[in-house]
Amino acid sequence: MTDVTDDARALDAAARRAADLVSDGARVGLGTGRAAAAFIAELGARVRRGLHVVGVPTSRASEALAREAGITLVALDETLELDVTVDGADEVSPHLDLLKGRGGALVRERIVAAASKRQVIVVGPEKLVRALGERGPIPVEVVPFGIGPALRAVKALGLAATVRASAPTDNGNATIDCVPPEPIADRPGARALERALRAIPGVVDTGLFLGTAERVLVGHPDGRVDDLRSEGA
Repeated sequence: MTDVTDDARALDAAARRAADLVSDGARVGLGTGRAAAAFIAELGARVRRGLHVVGVPTSRASEALAREAGITLVALDETLELDVTVDGADEVSPHLDLLKGRGGALVRERIVAAASKRQVIVVGPEKLVRALGERGPIPVEVVPFGIGPALRAVKALGLAATVRASAPTDNGNATIDCVPPEPIADRPGARALERALRAIPGVVDTGLFLGTAERVLVGHPDGRVDDLRSEGA
């Protein structure tokens, strides 16, 4: 079993590397979850040392952390293009495709990532998988009115599906956790599934973030950080 302290050290190492990538005057997307929280803390430390940045949080939780860290926050309007978004991931495939959203913030994470020039992902080594869905379900955010038909449509695609019992997302929607018959190892298969899920009426977004990450920083408890780059990065 992985030691919790080791997990924290690994994320802290990767978060420090990610914070070092942020230049003065940058506009930064702030992800959600443990890895993003570590990054927000590191970025806040740089801000207190004189770095000037503005941030756009992807959740109420990240907004609270950023305010506590002293990071100036701005609204994501039509004129704002972000320089970089730093976030975590639940799973990272060998091609740097991602599975995200088990923390419930996938829609806002998608919007902020799409508004950014670059997406940098911070993880520990346990998040690296051979195939997406290897460590858990694929989250799908659905408007409450469409839960029943969406469940039926997801199951018709051959996936097991359950409605998450936790509180609604920050958008007031429900989450359906979907489990494919086996983990998705091939990229065309992942893209086909994403298209099929998005086509279901009432589905807002899925946790399949395919081809969005420019870099994945993999921290280790001893302080090492592996810098994985997407093709063409």
